[in-house]
Amino acid sequence: MVELDNFKSVLGTYKAPLQEVRDSLDLAGKEQKIQELEREMEAADFWNDPVVSQNKMKELKSLKDDVSTYAALAQQYEDIETMIEMGYEENDESLISEIQGMLDEFIQTYDAIRMKTLLSGEYDGDNAIVSLHAGAGGTESCDWAQMLFRMYSKWADKKGFSLEVLDSLDGEEAGIKSITFQVNGENAYGYMKSEKGVHRLVRISPFNAAGKRQTSFVSCDVMPDIKEDLDVEINDDDIRVDTYRSSGAGGQHINKTSSAIRITHLPTGIVVQCQNERSQHMNKEKAMQMLKAKLYLLKQQENAEKAAGIRGEVTEIGWGNQIRSYVMQPYTMVKDHRTGVESGNVDAVMDGAIDPFINGYLKWLSLGCPKNMGGDDE
Repeated sequence: MVELDNFKSVLGTYKAPLQEVRDSLDLAGKEQKIQELEREMEAADFWNDPVVSQNKMKELKSLKDDVSTYAALAQQYEDIETMIEMGYEENDESLISEIQGMLDEFIQTYDAIRMKTLLSGEYDGDNAIVSLHAGAGGTESCDWAQMLFRMYSKWADKKGFSLEVLDSLDGEEAGIKSITFQVNGENAYGYMKSEKGVHRLVRISPFNAAGKRQTSFVSCDVMPDIKEDLDVEINDDDIRVDTYRSSGAGGQHINKTSSAIRITHLPTGIVVQCQNERSQHMNKEKAMQMLKAKLYLLKQQENAEKAAGIRGEVTEIGWGNQIRSYVMQPYTMVKDHRTGVESGNVDAVMDGAIDPFINGYLKWLSLGCPKNMGGDDE
């Protein structure tokens, strides 16, 4: 049957990639680590330090999940092979729909595992701290920043991640001038790092009585919420600490006290802000943690650029620097200019369906960031 030939052909294209995934997961190394951790757990003093023991338990579960998930995927591959052979032998058309379902499930599982193997960066597993800043365009850009914040909120909710606002500043007429929020969940930074850059919106402006097409820009900065105490030295003379009254939602307490903190690192111009915590001390602690992380990542980037002899990213929030365009009129299209991934369903994207862009970016990274495959849209 033609359908069986097609199934066999499609399944065959996954044979080599399946082996690549196995190699990427380093299953032999994971199984050895599982044995080591299980031996440690048998020690009488294992639970003396609850924090260390909980972290080891979490690591053990993650390792076992990887091993069992791959084993299930390999079993799916073999089961589909068996079903195809059975179809040939019995010439039974009733097996077609069953094999199709098994193949669809296999491909979906494979894609999910493949994405996880691409999240191998040092801090990919951490929570993500995301900042949005409205660029050129006034009220229009502030509205665009609020739309992007809603998009990321919807995406996080679909992933089962939690989101908390650390700092926000409303636009003068509408929208958000800037907002910093934290996305909490496994591999949140690994996924969200794809969003770093300038996002461009093209639409008929709801704030323009003439109904003209308007282009707006918002910059997105993403960094990991690094829990460890980073070895980053910050001199007191190099920072300026300002306190101000919190403006975001947070109940009576947050609006009556000047507990919000803004720290400016004078040598680099980096600014971090936090108004989410209940006390000025806690806000300052969180802001310093964010500053250390940004300086650490900046140093890593400078070292990488120096070694490769390349120039750093352009960060101006305007024309020519966008990583992704969202066009609502005269046609509908969302296009990532780095990877060429695009979608004609703008509404779905704005409701949080950004996984195709994230996955495309991770694959693009794994290929060494080849030159833009998609070109510009206009």
